[in-house]
Amino acid sequence: MDEKKFEQLLLTVQKPGRYAGGEINSIIKDKEQVSVRFAFCFPDSYEVGMSHLGMKILYSLFNSKEDIWCERVFAPWPDFEKVMRDNSIPLFALESRDPIKDFDIIGFTLQYELSYSNILNMLSLAGVPLRSKDRDSLLPLVVAGGPCTCNAEPLADFVDVFFLGEGEKVDLEFIELYKEFKKNGKSKSEFLKAAAQIEGVYVPSLYDVSYNADGTVCAVTPKDDAPFPIRKRIEENLDETFYPESFVVPLIEIVHDRAVQEIFRGCIRGCRFCQAGFIYRPVREKSVETINRQAKALCLSTGYDEISLSSLSTSDYSCIEPLLNDMLDWTKEEKISLSLPSLRIDNFSEELLQKISSVRKSGLTFAPEAGTQRLRDVINKNITEEEILSSCRTAFKGGYTSVKLYFMMGLPTETDEDIKGIADLAQKIVDEFYHLENRPKGKSVNVSISVANFVPKPHTPFQFHPQITKEEMARKQQYLKDCIHTKKISFSYHENRTSFLEGVFARGDRRLGSVIEAAHKKGCKFDGWDEFFELDKWLEAFIECGIDPHFYANRERSYNEINPWDHLDYCVSKEFLISQNELAKGAITTPHCRKKCSVCGANVFGKGVCFEKR
Repeated sequence: MDEKKFEQLLLTVQKPGRYAGGEINSIIKDKEQVSVRFAFCFPDSYEVGMSHLGMKILYSLFNSKEDIWCERVFAPWPDFEKVMRDNSIPLFALESRDPIKDFDIIGFTLQYELSYSNILNMLSLAGVPLRSKDRDSLLPLVVAGGPCTCNAEPLADFVDVFFLGEGEKVDLEFIELYKEFKKNGKSKSEFLKAAAQIEGVYVPSLYDVSYNADGTVCAVTPKDDAPFPIRKRIEENLDETFYPESFVVPLIEIVHDRAVQEIFRGCIRGCRFCQAGFIYRPVREKSVETINRQAKALCLSTGYDEISLSSLSTSDYSCIEPLLNDMLDWTKEEKISLSLPSLRIDNFSEELLQKISSVRKSGLTFAPEAGTQRLRDVINKNITEEEILSSCRTAFKGGYTSVKLYFMMGLPTETDEDIKGIADLAQKIVDEFYHLENRPKGKSVNVSISVANFVPKPHTPFQFHPQITKEEMARKQQYLKDCIHTKKISFSYHENRTSFLEGVFARGDRRLGSVIEAAHKKGCKFDGWDEFFELDKWLEAFIECGIDPHFYANRERSYNEINPWDHLDYCVSKEFLISQNELAKGAITTPHCRKKCSVCGANVFGKGVCFEKR
């Protein structure tokens, strides 16, 4: 690519820093000295992708190997995509600016169902055939990992290989096998059959799917000795698992522009709607010493003055106070702010508040998820209204005047009384502020409630439930708005049209591949962004393909039905999910994993919270 012309073209678009490369800590290698070139593709904008921890980990891990060069690729914003197409510039990697069609492996991370159209658009921009069957050569292979692979079927026609679970070990095993087959001149089909034998590797072309007359899955049948089911991989000891000492520091502001330190994986809680809480089991923690050492190294190498402790529920880390004590010893001195983005209401204490506020106050966010006790019990949230009010009281006493609360709408068994309960709870929190004897004079309170739409997800107890219709969701949103009677409560909610499509793909099968391709041809992309989402085009694509989207999103499923993802084993048994769903119908809660083992199936690994001394 001509450097001078490229620079001139960059000056014609918003945020040229998205495409320039050359950031601090980015890695350049001699391509003649490596055996495998890996294009790590994030199917969204630079700002979103550069905030993603998984990409940071694998980018550094791959590049720690002398004979692998991993480079970053992001979905170009529509203004730059037009420049690329007008000037015949194929999709390129940031480090070398080489076309990714010439790389050995093109890898996508699947974080969100509404990124699927971007994956096809990126392959198109790269000049790579969209469908796996049309790519005969071993180079390039198209692979994918991330949470959405727990139902990989909608993308089965386009992706050669999926990685189930955590990627640190399985990805390197896969690349080592690839190097061997590439060196020996073996074919793609020979390689895929061999790769399928690696635990955690799913090759969809080695499985045939048949359907019943009513459209449900009849059977998934392996061939060529492919394993069945395909079991996920986990990292068993996080103290020994690779973690980068440096991150690439972006040239422009990104969504989460700070250092991130992972402290544990998994979640003990078992909220019945939460996919992450089930697919990342069992809980495995890093030691305080490891966390502290890695966090120091990150801040030193990046220059960030804020570090976020990352997990699904940070205050559930068993040594949270000793950890914060150790970290505050050096973060205070260096004026580095500590951020705990995922706090539980029921273990939020005055001591914890003082620690996280000691350097710099940031906003407090809690997630009650439901407005009434009955519905919180249905979803197994295991928190009471008094715990919610007490935590907000503690925050207000500590000088906070604003609290953000996350809720869900459209949950199984939900009634209008539950919706009204969201507004009532927010009002009680406002009242708590004004009942304080020593509240800050001259200051008002703001309670921000953000309401997401419930989407039933695979591998959860609620995978059997239908999503409510777009029309019913809109009615509930308006009803909640009408229940709020003060400006001290601010209300935001998610676009229900995008949630509908998310629900379709979350529980979809591989017949949806034709719909994704048809929508791509109509220009659909960046569907997670309201300004670009065009539901009408998607509905046209469904009609053209003869597929009813409501069959996937808005239909209740029997326990006996074979789901499109049942052959993908995330080590939480279907029997356990069914038993949890039955308990939900009676609003009966289940204790968290440290209180009592519920025999979900995750103990097969012999590691983590399943085997801790209780």
